[in-house]
Parts: sequence; C-alpha cells; structure tokens
Amino acid sequence: MEDQELRKLIEQLHADIQNTHSVDKKGQELLTHLESDIQELLARAEVNAVPVHPSTIQRMQEGLSHFEATHPALTSLLSRLLESLSNV
Repeated sequence: MEDQELRKLIEQLHADIQNTHSVDKKGQELLTHLESDIQELLARAEVNAVPVHPSTIQRMQEGLSHFEATHPALTSLLSRLLESLSNV
C-alpha cells in the first residue's frame, strides 16, 4: 500500500473515532488510546517513519474485538489499517 493510501486510511479511522459516541466505558477507553495512537501514526506518516509500536497493534486488535458487533464501520477500518500496517 502506498504512503498516501495508508495516510488516507489513518485519517478515515481518525474521523470515524471522532464520530463514535455510543460506547461503554471499556470502549471509551479503547477509543481514547486509539485516538492517541492515530495521532502518532499521522505524525510519523508525515516524516515517512511508519513503524508501529506493538502496543499500538495490540490496542487496535482489542478495538476490533470490542467494536465488532456494535460499530461495524470502525471495525472495518481498524481491520484494513491492521492489514496495511502488517504489510509495511
């Protein structure tokens, strides 16, 4: 995946997280951490330094599991981002 496509995917996920409001306490915690991770990924993408810390990947995987039934769009974006990051 090209850098521009990866950045676009990260930005889509960022927007989706911003628009996700109806979540439980655990979901809100995950979203807060994911938002921080997304900001870091966006900053790294600007300087072409995409390597991702394992804890970021783990939080994304937790988000996938947690939001799978309740927020399918968010889950889809997380899945695509995880797949893209694993291919980098």
